[in-house]
Amino acid sequence: MMQYKDIAKKIIDLKNADLALRDKLINEGKLGDGYNEEMKILHNKNAQILDKIMNTIGYPTAEKVGKEASDATWLIIQHSIEQPEFMKRSAELLKTAVKNNKADPINLAYLTDRIAVFQDQPQRYGTQFDWDENGNLSPHTVDDAIKVNKRRKSIGLNTVEEQTEVIRIQALREKQSPPKDLEKRKREMEEWKKSVGWTK
Repeated sequence: MMQYKDIAKKIIDLKNADLALRDKLINEGKLGDGYNEEMKILHNKNAQILDKIMNTIGYPTAEKVGKEASDATWLIIQHSIEQPEFMKRSAELLKTAVKNNKADPINLAYLTDRIAVFQDQPQRYGTQFDWDENGNLSPHTVDDAIKVNKRRKSIGLNTVEEQTEVIRIQALREKQSPPKDLEKRKREMEEWKKSVGWTK
């Protein structure tokens, strides 16, 4: 029995607004081209609301808010890319919840990798992808090609190679296309990471 029914509904509503906007941008062909302003505003707003919730109840685990709202929490954190301190603090709370068998280690793997990529560090699980020079989606650098698949297997993920296939098929289905000027996008990304505080 979940403890916080009203909070659970609020978190699910935040997630649904996020996904609805994403679908709208896909349909308008606006998803792949930089960080959409409307999406940025929504992600920042959702992060602020979730931050207040976590200050009140701690990490929203399944036993507190139910599985759907707990998964939605993770999605909102993953998307709070302009809030480095919030994302890192959330990762620490999630890490504790995973240690206590109260949260999904796969969610922690994705969040850990995302933070690493934004901080220009290699990822441990190979969950984060971006466009490469050949116009394909490929995983960001990993710390150890052999260990990465062992780590993935230990938490129930497929191999990096299998996941690459899945990600590329999804991108085709969503009609995502690589940036017209990859070097320009990389420069903009570096500037953005500095401007929000991921890198110095």
